[in-house]
Amino acid sequence: MQSTAILAKYPEAIVREEKASATTMNGREMLSILLDVMSKGDKLVVWKLDRLARNMNDLCSIVERLETKGASIEILDQAIDTSTPSGKAFLQILGVFAEFETNLRRERQLAGIAKAKKEGKYKGRPTAHNKGRIKDMLAEGMSHSAIAKELSCSTKTVQRVEKKE
Repeated sequence: MQSTAILAKYPEAIVREEKASATTMNGREMLSILLDVMSKGDKLVVWKLDRLARNMNDLCSIVERLETKGASIEILDQAIDTSTPSGKAFLQILGVFAEFETNLRRERQLAGIAKAKKEGKYKGRPTAHNKGRIKDMLAEGMSHSAIAKELSCSTKTVQRVEKKE
C-alpha cells in the first residue's frame, strides 16, 4: 500500500522498505544506508512520520543530516515537505506530538503491567527451557524449528542457547 502510494506520486522513485522496529535509530540499517547515500536535491519520502522516527532527537538528527546534504524529507500521510519553511515547522510540531503519544502509550502499558502483577495475572517472561536438552538436541543435528516445536518454545530461544555455547 505505502510503496504503491509513493510510486504513484514519484514513478521514478527507488523504494526501500525496512522491517526493523526500534525506538531509536540504532539497529535500523536501511535508514542509515539511505541517510548516507542521500545527496543534494534528493528527497526521502516516507509514508508516516512514526515510521521515520520515534522521538524528537532522532527526528531532528535525521532532518539535520539531510539538510547538510541539501536533501529533504516528505511525509505523505500528512503532506509535509521539509523543502519548504512551513513544512519544516509543521514537521517539528508533529514530531513533538508523536513523541508525546509514544510516551503516553508507554505509561499506559507500564500501568497495565503493574495492575496485572498486583492481581497476579502477569507472570513475566516464561521460565527458561531446559538449556541442556536444547544443547543435546542441537548436538544430535536437529533443526532449530524441530527443537522449538518439540519443546514448545520459539526458534529464537533455541538460537540464544546455541549462541551462548
